[in-house]
Amino acid sequence: MKGIVVRNTGSWYDVRTDDGQLFSCKVKGNFRLRGIRSTNPVAVGDIVEISPAATAMPEGVPAFISEIHDRRNYIIRRASNLSKQSHIIAANVDLACLVVTIAHPETSTTFIDRFLASAEAYRVPVALIFNKLDLYDVDELRYLEAVMALYRHLGYPCFGVSAETGEGLEVLLAYLQGKTSLFSGNSGVGKSTLLNRLVPEACAKTAAISEAHDQGLHTTTFSEMFDLKGGGAIIDTPGIRGFGTFDFEREEVSHYFREIFNIGHDCRFSNCTHTHEPGCAVLKALDNHEIAESRYRSYLSMLDDEDESKYREKF
Repeated sequence: MKGIVVRNTGSWYDVRTDDGQLFSCKVKGNFRLRGIRSTNPVAVGDIVEISPAATAMPEGVPAFISEIHDRRNYIIRRASNLSKQSHIIAANVDLACLVVTIAHPETSTTFIDRFLASAEAYRVPVALIFNKLDLYDVDELRYLEAVMALYRHLGYPCFGVSAETGEGLEVLLAYLQGKTSLFSGNSGVGKSTLLNRLVPEACAKTAAISEAHDQGLHTTTFSEMFDLKGGGAIIDTPGIRGFGTFDFEREEVSHYFREIFNIGHDCRFSNCTHTHEPGCAVLKALDNHEIAESRYRSYLSMLDDEDESKYREKF
């Protein structure tokens, strides 16, 4: 039987078949022998084949996942504990939504840029959702407008919302209709509160951020897909504190920064790293303020990702 993975708890997977049945599944034993370098070879959004257990199993497994259909796309990051492995956040998505906050807690632009670069690498469109409008003072709102203007200029849709008051959610919900959208972001940005607003039956657990460190607490512990009324779905994922990129070749990093890639065509050397070379159009554009310094710093940080300890840091 064919179905879609709608929930992943780490060792168990809920699969909804084409006829609407829901099966709790395990991965078939020999499935892990295919050399998949991932902590989770099956992800929410995967289209899979399942085989009901022939006989009652002692651990109560009603079905096994025996095959994954080819993925249209996926979002991936370096695993948090195993630097040589990846973690697939979700598969077969129409849109990746990064929920961010400019304060309480602050989402760094480097974290945003790493997420955007990974999405570019795997050809997943991205929208940025700036939450907690209700908490910002005048200076923070001014900074928010500047950050949103930067990413809109690069072609990324940006939405300012307050999950607490409902501000901006009607426009956001209209944009999400008909799409399967991944929701990701740092812990504490209000992702669970936002999900509850958009899908009330989700009943996602929420928690206050730490006043001492202005950081969020993990409230979502596994990935799950929720249907939107009117069409589409949201894949909710656990909050992440770092976003280590995975399997990026150093010379490819510039391809995933839209403005650096476009301006880089005018560099004197085709293999320009945009760090020191004479005739570098990117460095010239940086001096002329045609490239944001924050974006260039993010680019440089990703060039250094061969240092395998970096992915553990908070970006």
